[in-house]
Amino acid sequence: MSRYLDNKMETKKKWWIILGVIFLIVFVCDMRLKTVIYTIESEKINNPVKIALITDLHSNWYGKNQSILIGAVEKQNPDIVLLGGDIFDDKKTYDNAEKTVQALAKQYPCYYVTGNHEYWSYDIETIFEILTSYGVTILSGECVTIKVNGEKINLCGVDDPDVIEYTEYGIGMEEQLQMAENMANKEYYTILLSHRPEWIETYQKYAFDLVLCGHAHGGQWRIPFLLNGLYAPHQGLFPDYAGGRYDYAIGTMIVSRGLARESTPVPRIFNRPELVVVELN
Repeated sequence: MSRYLDNKMETKKKWWIILGVIFLIVFVCDMRLKTVIYTIESEKINNPVKIALITDLHSNWYGKNQSILIGAVEKQNPDIVLLGGDIFDDKKTYDNAEKTVQALAKQYPCYYVTGNHEYWSYDIETIFEILTSYGVTILSGECVTIKVNGEKINLCGVDDPDVIEYTEYGIGMEEQLQMAENMANKEYYTILLSHRPEWIETYQKYAFDLVLCGHAHGGQWRIPFLLNGLYAPHQGLFPDYAGGRYDYAIGTMIVSRGLARESTPVPRIFNRPELVVVELN
């Protein structure tokens, strides 16, 4: 009888351990997509404008025909969609990225800037061909004035800095930023779309009201309320700009934690992939 009770207790203990491990995996390494909404007020905006920011998809899978991601965007019903780089990946096939672009471009005006992994593919011209075939506007050191809900907005975009190393036509970041600023009508609200947040001190030299970035993947590992991110590319350990909202004297930078899941060599911890929505009021 004693041996039977011991075995029963041991079995019960093992089940509690298994349940505990499952809980940790599900809760700590939660890979479900979430939507994060930021609200920004400006005297330059009279009518509300809603922007969906998608970054660092890395051609990851979000359901059949990317239905999870597309559904999340549709639920927010944005006025425009911005693709902030690394939508495609240098190691994964382009299938999921193309399905995402195709579905979004059917419903919304879409604008894109490059990320580093797209240059690392050594196939950037093919990526451009895919994007333009669906009507996506590629911003490369330029600024376009768009009209949304009666509002005129400057939308500027720059290439990832790796354009210099991986192409023959690359132009430096500061030169592109100056080109874009020169094209912007200073009376309108001005948005800069750029892949990398660590260039924030450079962005602040120019008259951008809002800067939208990705690249940092949320610092990969987080500890809620204690650590915003452990490590980010080109920022290293304990990055200052892993993800979130950063206000400064003349504007705001918002950094998306991105959408990469199965493509990352290290799992995300307390760092769910996210769709960023910006509401301008």
